[in-house]
Amino acid sequence: MKVLRLPSVCELTGVPRSTLYLYIKNNQFPKPIKLGIQSVGWIQEEVEQWLRQRMELRDAI
Repeated sequence: MKVLRLPSVCELTGVPRSTLYLYIKNNQFPKPIKLGIQSVGWIQEEVEQWLRQRMELRDAI
């Protein structure tokens, strides 16, 4: 299991930080896990699953 930090998540998804947090607020993106007092990360598999779901939505159109 690999944990991604915010810059890596933004690079992998192509989504800017502000939009990413908006998606999280609206339950449209995996929630981060707390790594420390002021640090969070995302499980790589959850982010990749989100990307696969986006591709499936695209292909369904």
